[in-house]
Amino acid sequence: MHICKFFTTFVADLRIIMEKITKSQVKLVKSLQLKKFRDELGLFVAEGDKCVSELEKGFELVYRVQSTEYRVQNTEYRKQTNSLLASPKEIEQMSGLKTPQGVIGVFKKRVNGLVDEGISGDLVLALDGVQDPGNLGTIIRTADAAGFTGVLFSPECADLFSPKVLRATMGSIFRLGFSFPSSLPEALEQYKKDGYSVLSSQLDGSPFYERQDVASSFILVIGNEGNGVSDAVKAVATHRLCLPMRGGAESLNAAVAAGIMMYDLTR
Repeated sequence: MHICKFFTTFVADLRIIMEKITKSQVKLVKSLQLKKFRDELGLFVAEGDKCVSELEKGFELVYRVQSTEYRVQNTEYRKQTNSLLASPKEIEQMSGLKTPQGVIGVFKKRVNGLVDEGISGDLVLALDGVQDPGNLGTIIRTADAAGFTGVLFSPECADLFSPKVLRATMGSIFRLGFSFPSSLPEALEQYKKDGYSVLSSQLDGSPFYERQDVASSFILVIGNEGNGVSDAVKAVATHRLCLPMRGGAESLNAAVAAGIMMYDLTR
């Protein structure tokens, strides 16, 4: 009896270990590097052990794709029924990295805390056309660390589910609320009516450290890397603020400026 049970378990484990990714699955995972297919399929992809493991805490995993080398080195994943084995060449085909890390996770998009309604809470961030994926992910991670409750995205922002954005967030994506209004100025106008201060970060603004009369509930707006905050958003703002440039630089990286402002506003 014990021998039969052992043999049955061994065969089941062997089947799982030997489960290979199919050509159609390779094609699907590769397609998720593009926003068009992420939107159509309601899925997104993440790479690297730390990023995939973090996202598993808040998003539904469809399957985890592992290279043969990764599978050998990480025996705890061998018995996962949603795990697929891929050759190094297949991993390269699916990966968006120059040096693939051997593990790719495919997740369902909208779960746990990710919402399309308005964001509640006193500390809110709004992104007005932030298009660099690294900046976007870093800003989200910093907002999470600084205690912000959510982020509003203008339609011109980079895709939240871009693999580059996800790597930069380091898991913060499932700890914040997100809203995607069709018109950011209209959304900010409603927050202003609800008593929020709307702080526009802009090069021609008043000195940031001399700001006055900021309400306890506020929205900090970070603009596009090249063009800054749009005129329509500036028109809604209750405060237009600029960080001091005491040296020769004309401006700061968007993520750096956002980090400085967020932490100072939450002191």
